[in-house]
Amino acid sequence: MGHEHGHAHRPGTATAGYRGRLVAVLAITLSVLVLEVVVGLATGSLALLADAAHLGTDALGIGLALLAVRMAGRTPTARRTFGWQRAEVLAAAANAVLLLGLSGAVTVEAVRRLADPPSVQPAGVLVVGAIGLVANGVGLALLARGRRESLNIRGAYLEVLGDALGSVAVLAAAAVIAVTGQQRADPVASLLIAALIVPRAVKLLRDTAEVLLEGTPRGVDLGEVRRHMLAQPGVVDVHDLHAWTITSGVPVLSAHVTVDETALGGACGGGVLDRLHDCLRHDFDVEHSTFQLEPAGHRAHEGADHH
Repeated sequence: MGHEHGHAHRPGTATAGYRGRLVAVLAITLSVLVLEVVVGLATGSLALLADAAHLGTDALGIGLALLAVRMAGRTPTARRTFGWQRAEVLAAAANAVLLLGLSGAVTVEAVRRLADPPSVQPAGVLVVGAIGLVANGVGLALLARGRRESLNIRGAYLEVLGDALGSVAVLAAAAVIAVTGQQRADPVASLLIAALIVPRAVKLLRDTAEVLLEGTPRGVDLGEVRRHMLAQPGVVDVHDLHAWTITSGVPVLSAHVTVDETALGGACGGGVLDRLHDCLRHDFDVEHSTFQLEPAGHRAHEGADHH
């Protein structure tokens, strides 16, 4: 007498609503990247080139995010019943790995330059650093809201934030060189940029791993969920309770629900299912839920993997 009850996902993913803003940030990022490469080569500034490399990784990461949004919008099939929504999470993970690789490359080159610092022309570096800082500020404003809703947007936001801090480091290094002539300020600024990248990349990688390992979504307390479900009329027990995230903004929950005999028949069973779904939707913002209704005593026939 088991029954299942599911509800469709909300249309689109959390990132899809910010596609236009991602495109705008990508255009800004590529423009500043070209400028920093040209001026970095002309002035000999590793800090500018390091920031340009960071921007290049950002551009690739945002491109991956946009590709993931497109893939996530594909219609589910019999083979991929949730569609390609996990593509967003994979893109965020790839982004984090790229950031870590970049920080390592910048660190190696900065250490080499500390031992033998080349001459850097600070005037051009100051101008481009200021332009980069303004551009990063615009990017942060465009992505600020979305960072709370999507791992992909959060990844892009953290990268732009790292760029903004990198621009500050570039400006500081150029100012020190202009005032004191200390050329080592440039590789020191490069090391600072690398140090700013690492913790953000690690956090993003940890968050994506949590989704891929199907950890309970943040903000969903399974103990509280169980208590709310048990409070519904007709519900005797709740077990085999699982909650996970398909992609940002798409939490999923399933459970076996033991109900009394009067709640199993006909419209009564449907009423229990509707109440359970409404409880999760309103109290925990979980739109997609699947329940198996069971009579008392059925649990004894389930395998050891049910709990």
